[in-house]
Amino acid sequence: MPELPEVEVTRLSFASAIAGARVLQAQLGKPLRWPLGCQPQALVGRQVLGVRRRGKYLLIDLDQGLLLVHLGMSGALSFGPAGSLPGKHDHFDLHTTQGLLRLHDPRRFGAVVHADSEADPVAQKLLGHLGVEPLDDGFDPHAFALALKKRQAPIKQVLLAGDVVVGVGNIYASEALFLAGIRPTTRAAKLSKPRGARLHQAIQTVLARAVQQGGSSLRDFSNAQGQTGYFQLEAMVYDRAGEPCRVCANPIKRIVQGQRSTFFCPTCQKP
Repeated sequence: MPELPEVEVTRLSFASAIAGARVLQAQLGKPLRWPLGCQPQALVGRQVLGVRRRGKYLLIDLDQGLLLVHLGMSGALSFGPAGSLPGKHDHFDLHTTQGLLRLHDPRRFGAVVHADSEADPVAQKLLGHLGVEPLDDGFDPHAFALALKKRQAPIKQVLLAGDVVVGVGNIYASEALFLAGIRPTTRAAKLSKPRGARLHQAIQTVLARAVQQGGSSLRDFSNAQGQTGYFQLEAMVYDRAGEPCRVCANPIKRIVQGQRSTFFCPTCQKP
């Protein structure tokens, strides 16, 4: 599933190319997770002002309204010259004066949703519960530590919930907890202020590095220009069960938390 770095990498790969474009046509394929919320022809003539990201959502700002794009479990965007017909798993095409933006989503858990503004109840239903952005200046270590003190759940689950800090998905939660030396099963409220500060820094470090490396292409992720990511090649613990820790050489362990695989080093990461 594309996580925050993959969504940010996708944004960076087409945002400047589509900015200023006029919509010529919008086409829908098979139904996605949520309906578009307007007739496709209502988008014709609108201008793309820019592309932002909120958590794992891409926000395509138009001169009237915006489109919220979620890549779901297997979705990917491409942007390039028009001409090719949509394939079996292409479910949204936005034809513009500067190219074709296409959503390819074999499992159809992704979505493209129109809203009149970010304050629209449609947008707020998707975005209103999201926590602070981890790569923004608003991600304050003191506020983060205070929020953790209120949570009795395991720290890995708190990170995945997305209401304290948004977008730290399964891969990067495991990696950040390793970098901070914290066992994923440790209760969030149990973390001391220094350990919370280390985790805060680790989250920013891991996510920034993942963006720099083009994200993680564990299965078939690629950005809007078809380029794959390389962060998975330097992962310390994720998907490395049984392999030696890159620090202490003891075997990496795998457990299941909330139906998701968690990877950690029982020596380097303390309860």
